[in-house]
Amino acid sequence: MIKHDKIERNATLLLVLSLLVVTIGGLVEIAPLYYIENTIEKVKGVRPYTPLELAGRNIYIREGCYVCHSQMVRPFRDEVERYGHYSLAAESMYDHPFQWGSKRTGPDLARVGGKYSDDWHVGHLKDPRALVPESVMPGYSFMASAELRTDDIAAHLKANSMIGVPYSEDMVANALADLKAQAGADEDGVEGLRARYGERTLARDFGGNGKKITEMDALVAYLQMLGTLVDFSAYKSDAPENLR
Repeated sequence: MIKHDKIERNATLLLVLSLLVVTIGGLVEIAPLYYIENTIEKVKGVRPYTPLELAGRNIYIREGCYVCHSQMVRPFRDEVERYGHYSLAAESMYDHPFQWGSKRTGPDLARVGGKYSDDWHVGHLKDPRALVPESVMPGYSFMASAELRTDDIAAHLKANSMIGVPYSEDMVANALADLKAQAGADEDGVEGLRARYGERTLARDFGGNGKKITEMDALVAYLQMLGTLVDFSAYKSDAPENLR
């Protein structure tokens, strides 16, 4: 039997044995998750992002919004009273990567959808301090005129489908049409958009620039859907009564 002092005196042996222990422990904890069907509870209302929302999420990540804003309401009384129902794992099941965050310089955005008007979001993104004087957020006024790139949106959906997001062939084929319909550029396409993503899917000129679809349209569309997919008034939780 090898004594501890021999292991501790031999750096190479200590490293090899440590890696072995970590590997075994990791496999024991992680491997079963791939075979358990209910690892993430399925919740009614949760759906994949629409093409416009997905484009907005890409911009959100590109600009580093996750550095200052989390998207995870923890199950604590102060957070639930301020932001709303605590976050469910299912709400992030189609996020690659998820946007939970680890720091809050600004407020949590998990429930920001519908809390403010489109005009408020546009004004805030253009000049944060005009609406929130104490804000340290930089302005993103360029988004109001920056035309949204749309030629690769179908490829984005296809790439997400390859890692488990349930985008159908119909969704991929109609990605550009659905993007235009949701941004208010094609009213005739709204019916098809809602047939694919649900009747509650918002469709309008989010950015206020009716001449073209901008990055502002995409980002505001993404923000306006955050936390709106699940009807928490009908959601039965097993959390303590004071957190429901």
